[in-house]
Amino acid sequence: MKGMVQGKPRQRGLVMLALLLALLLSGVLMLQAAETWATTRQREREAELLFVGAQYRLAIRRYYLGTPPGQARTFPAQLEDLLEDRRYPVPVRHLRRLYADPVTGSTDWGLVRSGDRIAGVYSPSQDRPLKQTGFEAANIAFEGRDAYKDWVFVFVPPAGRRR
Repeated sequence: MKGMVQGKPRQRGLVMLALLLALLLSGVLMLQAAETWATTRQREREAELLFVGAQYRLAIRRYYLGTPPGQARTFPAQLEDLLEDRRYPVPVRHLRRLYADPVTGSTDWGLVRSGDRIAGVYSPSQDRPLKQTGFEAANIAFEGRDAYKDWVFVFVPPAGRRR
């Protein structure tokens, strides 16, 4: 009987050790899952930034090239001009809505200016992008960039088409 009493504390110690190992293992697994989720979320934000930036670039292009006959081609003075272009008798919509920056979550975009007009947008985020290669031709300049602020979505008018 004396041997059984001594066996119970050993069993309790082994159970405690097994419990501690199980907790440690579950903590490591949860940490890996959180890291994977954060990476996945960042990749989703990057893809959304590429989409939204392309929408702004396209809207600025439409605004510029869609100048009414007889007027000099210009970029929009503000992003809101892309929502309602009042240069026509009936306002034209070049963009459905003003998108928020997917990386920062803010509606405050960095603006690329041509004089006092807007030629492009960029995220002001200093964070390092995960995506470094494999961009479409329109975004090839983004390869190897150190921060999202270097992903600049700008429309450059074709040479000879400024009027």
